[in-house]
Amino acid sequence: MDENRKRLPERHEKKYWINKGDLALLRRKLRRVMAYDSHTDKNGEYFIRSLYFDDAYDRAYYDKLDGVQDRDKYRIRIYNMSDSVIFLERKRKAGELIQKSACIIDRKLADALVDGDPSPLLGSDEPLLMDMYVEMRTKLLRPRVLVDYVREAFVFPAEHTRITFDKQLATCPGSIDLFDPDLLTLSPVDDGKEVLEVKFDTYLPAHIANLLAGVPAENCAISKYVLCRRFEPLG
Repeated sequence: MDENRKRLPERHEKKYWINKGDLALLRRKLRRVMAYDSHTDKNGEYFIRSLYFDDAYDRAYYDKLDGVQDRDKYRIRIYNMSDSVIFLERKRKAGELIQKSACIIDRKLADALVDGDPSPLLGSDEPLLMDMYVEMRTKLLRPRVLVDYVREAFVFPAEHTRITFDKQLATCPGSIDLFDPDLLTLSPVDDGKEVLEVKFDTYLPAHIANLLAGVPAENCAISKYVLCRRFEPLG
């Protein structure tokens, strides 16, 4: 593993398929022991749209399918269809752990990256932006697919524990228009299934682990990116 990977904070991230009935029961239990994320609305939710990037050979896609242990995935992410805060993120798989880097970018830079133009990244003082510049220049990293969903997020301070329900997963085949609120989207998953994610630093607090132990959810290596790429051409 290279030195840059070693320096990044690492977290556990587990994903499960859960049906809507079991989700509703789990929600009631979580409300007793966890708080809603401070960024959520009165229903504990917010909307996420991400634009995922991949290289000329779709390595992020195929590395996920092949179970490659150390791999990177770049994306631009916005919330509630607003361009007031735009994140460029890199999510790294490091063995069984997840590393995440993020920085805020402005709309002008986001539009350039959506257009496949890395030139505004050159000379940046932000390492993540320079890394993306190199990827776009040397590996032809380009935007590939939009991923939309509604996230219901619970948090607990110990171990930065975070449990989310990612609902209404959707994509818009053929479009990478990150800021268009009127896209016609479709779901890449069977009706009735939602995604449960459990994230924590070193260990999951015992009372939350016990609460989750009885939930009939299917542990699975879920990738929203891979699911939404099913409608798009691959290299």
